[in-house]
Amino acid sequence: MERVLVIGPCGAGKSTLSTTLATKLGLPVYHMDQLNWKPGWVESSKEELHDKLAVIVATERWLIDGTYGGTLAARLSRADTVIYLDYPIALCVTRLLKRIWTYRGRSRPDMTEGCPERLDIGFLIYLIRWNSGPRLRTEARLRGHDAKVIRLRSPLDLQLWLGSI
Repeated sequence: MERVLVIGPCGAGKSTLSTTLATKLGLPVYHMDQLNWKPGWVESSKEELHDKLAVIVATERWLIDGTYGGTLAARLSRADTVIYLDYPIALCVTRLLKRIWTYRGRSRPDMTEGCPERLDIGFLIYLIRWNSGPRLRTEARLRGHDAKVIRLRSPLDLQLWLGSI
């Protein structure tokens, strides 16, 4: 595992896993949220984000967390492994709400400084509807790529898998 993607719904634990896995594998870790967001919740342009990613994916070793469907193809083209946290949405919603409460009013470690955690109803609805939209698009994008996809369906599956590497 030299070029790894960690994907899945919001609140699945992608950034937490990425930090742990990057340390275990000695890989530099990049969080899509940090690459995409500027202070004050200002979103990067599509061109800016694609340019940042092009530099990273051209290198030989990296771990990138975040689904970000609009950039997934470029990352998949170079990834050798995809860790897909395919967790139940109820668990992800619970974790997201816990994260919002824990980091309320301040930026979490995997987010750009100046983007304080907050409750965003539109984002919560996006997560609740994950299985009927984003999940289908994500899985369609995964088809036909040579990267090894490791699908983990629960935190227990993740712990067992981490223990095996």
